[in-house]
Amino acid sequence: MPDHFTLSRRRALALGGAALATPMIANPAAAQGTRLRWAHVYEVAEPYHTEAVWAAREIATRTAGRWNIEVFAASALGNEPQINQGLTLGTVDMIYTGVAFAGASYRPMALSHAPYILRDYAHFQAYRASELHAELAAAYDRQTGHHALALTYYGDRMVTANRSILQPSDMRGLKLRLPQAPSFLMFARAVGANATPIAFAEVYLALQNGTVDAQENPLPTIQAKKFYEVQSHISLTHHITDSLMTIVGAGTWRRLSAGDKVIFTEVLRQAADRCGAAIRTQEQELAAWFRTQNKIVQEPDRAAFRAACVPLHNENTGWTRQMYDRLQALQGQSA
Repeated sequence: MPDHFTLSRRRALALGGAALATPMIANPAAAQGTRLRWAHVYEVAEPYHTEAVWAAREIATRTAGRWNIEVFAASALGNEPQINQGLTLGTVDMIYTGVAFAGASYRPMALSHAPYILRDYAHFQAYRASELHAELAAAYDRQTGHHALALTYYGDRMVTANRSILQPSDMRGLKLRLPQAPSFLMFARAVGANATPIAFAEVYLALQNGTVDAQENPLPTIQAKKFYEVQSHISLTHHITDSLMTIVGAGTWRRLSAGDKVIFTEVLRQAADRCGAAIRTQEQELAAWFRTQNKIVQEPDRAAFRAACVPLHNENTGWTRQMYDRLQALQGQSA
């Protein structure tokens, strides 16, 4: 009999392929437009997907049906490295991808992803609006030929496990699932965990069968992916303030008229704003919700975690000290 994970994945894949098809095909003008494929690894109920669907409809409307974007959720078109490769190969037209994965193509793009390099949400917002971020995104575009059009708040990453984690030493030797991107290894190295890269779609089963002991993600993702079902403790480490880039592939971008490029840019940035606001609201409410699910939600010694991570910020990272200093100098308004 299929386990809970397999059944939920089947439902997600079915919904991911169909979530956009009905409303778009119901619009005759959109049905006749050029079809584009937007791939991501998140569930259909998450704001990343629902706002992507909103953006697809909005683009179809604003372009009089010239572009019909189908959104494929829940790793239906591959995991993060695969959809990034698909963008280059032209098998997908648009993606959400974490800045850590974008850093595989242009290493300074992962600058904001180092653990505790961002002080808080206000610092992230200042970076998102900064000339520094605009310069890094433009350099990514030149390096890859693709176009990074928006930055979406993904949330503060927290650690889940089946044991208490209050100090960095509590993670020593822990088999910690991490995404398949180099900048995540900085956190594992700082706390002495054994980094175990596993594709996002396989994490629930890996936790369930003990392949790994722990994982780390923002609270909305921990809820959406149901990782809390197979983990007893949630440690509010806030170790990475993460974000996603919305990227249009080089070949697809070249096909857009100047006017349509403006529309895509405006709509995708609006979707990023909407999604980030929803995630911010969710993560501020979820600690209490997890407690109602009989999870042990802990406040670790964040100062100790930060002290362990900061010395690694500029060790063979791919960004310059000037970039780092500019990021640290940014001041955000309290949120």
